[in-house]
Amino acid sequence: MSVPILHAYWRSGTSYRTRIALNLKGLAYETAPVDLRAGEQKSDAYRALNPQGLVPALEIDGAVLTQSPAILEWLEEAHPTPPLLPADAVGRAHVRAMAALVACDIHPLNNLRILQTLKNDLGAGEDQVKAWTARWIGDGFSALEALIGRHGRGWAYGDAPTLADCCLIPQVYSAERFEVDLSPYPRIRAVAEQAGGHPAFAAARPDRQPDAG
Repeated sequence: MSVPILHAYWRSGTSYRTRIALNLKGLAYETAPVDLRAGEQKSDAYRALNPQGLVPALEIDGAVLTQSPAILEWLEEAHPTPPLLPADAVGRAHVRAMAALVACDIHPLNNLRILQTLKNDLGAGEDQVKAWTARWIGDGFSALEALIGRHGRGWAYGDAPTLADCCLIPQVYSAERFEVDLSPYPRIRAVAEQAGGHPAFAAARPDRQPDAG
């Protein structure tokens, strides 16, 4: 198998969650930075790779995988050890639901495209953008806090990292960037602290990426 190439942006939450999963699986990979601030994702060269013009894209053995949830599921299928989904079908459904809560309901409402639209097209100021972000993160985190209380034993689900943690930790990073008050979410903060001491999560941190800055 050739070394995977991850086309990513250092501060992108979707890139971050993909790095975590790659690291948890113990897979070496090369990073090909895509500078979202400079609009490199819109270039003809990048759109030839990923027609949607989004990050991440993972090149692997002649194929190009896009959309981080699909990439995470592919990693779980192609590299099942260590598992990032529980052994039972109900448990897998719970983890996928927790991951989707972030990937489908929280993250899309505070990603770069939406925030740029709020600022440039609708004239929102910085305080309005922060309020928007805090609202949607808060709604999602309230639900996740309850689900972690129901299912977590040190991690978001159970006693080992899962796809839910791959998605949650980048969203915590985003919440901190936008100065969202995390005090109402002690379980989420505990999972984030646990992840902070795990080498796979630590190596995936945005500030440790080659294009950080």
